Amino acid sequence: MTLNSQRLEAAIEALHEFAEPDNTPNRDHEPDFQLHLFDCIPSTNQILWELMNSGAKAGTVVIASQQTAGRGQWGRQWQSSQGGLYLSMAVEPQILASHQAQLTLCSAWGIATILQDYHIPIRLKWPNDLILTERKLGGILTETKVSNGQIIRAVIGVGINWANSIPETGINLQTYFAQNPDPVRVYSLEMLAALVVQGLRMGLRQLLTVGIEPVLKSYSQLLTCIGNRVRVAEQSGVIVGVNAAGELRVMLEPNHANKAQEICIQPGKISLGYGSDESFNIKS
Repeated sequence: MTLNSQRLEAAIEALHEFAEPDNTPNRDHEPDFQLHLFDCIPSTNQILWELMNSGAKAGTVVIASQQTAGRGQWGRQWQSSQGGLYLSMAVEPQILASHQAQLTLCSAWGIATILQDYHIPIRLKWPNDLILTERKLGGILTETKVSNGQIIRAVIGVGINWANSIPETGINLQTYFAQNPDPVRVYSLEMLAALVVQGLRMGLRQLLTVGIEPVLKSYSQLLTCIGNRVRVAEQSGVIVGVNAAGELRVMLEPNHANKAQEICIQPGKISLGYGSDESFNIKS
């Protein structure tokens, strides 16, 4: 399944004009898109870094129909068979290196929000997975280049299952549409790619114009784990959201020895499931 460049460019332009009127803040300062389409490459993130090292700027987008060495969070391999959407976009955010997690949070929020507008009920698995009917639809991987404590360049990689083969814990959109045929608003891989690009742009604009705080509430409401019960060192608590550092916020309940308190858990310290009714044990 090969992307049609003309249909993709038309979809991006149409969506951009519809979603962003001329008075959209900072619209005139946003970079134009430069699209690079491939059938099969090792990794869209890898190819985009190579392009950036050769002079490509923010707004450059690499899309492939298949990856042979796709990668996910924590160095894991990302299954990238033919028929999926594998997309990476270059950005030059000029934000503090300590705010790297905010790029992922805003990207996930932007993509989930725009897909929900098209009747696809996306939820988020903290910190970077896209969930549909309690199964994994896709994920996000952010890589950065830092200079003097600032993120000067970043690549945001997105993988979404469209019509590709998937593991048992996954789902692709064609399966979802077959089970939920009315209405189908995303009718082609090109349209899905355009929506992802628009979602990334929307998330980044929110971060750079109004900051992370307005996004955090909406992001937290999309979490599959929000309100789930956890146990931390034999103390019960409830997941209440995510903070600006990208950490999971847990409100511990009072017991005979401790008052109620909020603790924050870094990504990678806990493995969450895809469902919304699970409980977890967390090592302190």
